[in-house]
Amino acid sequence: MRLFVAVNPPVAAVQELADAVAPLRELPGAERLRWSGVDGWHLTLAFLGEVPVTELPGLTGLLERVAGEHGAHLLRLAGGGCFGDRVLWAGVDGEVWALKRLAEAVREGVNELGVETDQFGFHPHLTLARAGSSQGRRRAARRTDAGDLQSLAGALDGFRGGEWQAGELCLMRSEQGFGPSRYTVLERLPLADWSA
Repeated sequence: MRLFVAVNPPVAAVQELADAVAPLRELPGAERLRWSGVDGWHLTLAFLGEVPVTELPGLTGLLERVAGEHGAHLLRLAGGGCFGDRVLWAGVDGEVWALKRLAEAVREGVNELGVETDQFGFHPHLTLARAGSSQGRRRAARRTDAGDLQSLAGALDGFRGGEWQAGELCLMRSEQGFGPSRYTVLERLPLADWSA
């Protein structure tokens, strides 16, 4: 199974972002992007790749321990950016330091289990779109100009969604094939509640 660990924003935060992103789809260059479905919007803490089913109990136990050692924290979706000419993303604001510590603990823990994470490190973001068209045009014709992505990201500069509590880790399954990727929550692991 292709797995990753994420924090999923609540429905209200996703809707606020969806409302802010809708006008971007009409801007120049937007038609050359593969837009992510809002039902798949998440903050990836660690991509684990293919993991055998037999590893799930150990992985779940580790994530439960990590979640219990890190407290719930306040975040908001805000602003935007791009990774070169390939990815348009929405940013994260608030107690990002806590999110970074959580991601670091997840990555260290899964590496100790012998499950390798991606090599890109953690940059808090929510992927909105990727370069390339879903209409099957030739690769060369699909290339998106970095200026197009920067312009789209700039259109999100003033966006600041409402604050929400990141209260759980999610072990997610990614299924790819025909059409967009599909994501399923396999486990929801509550973060510590230190407010009591």
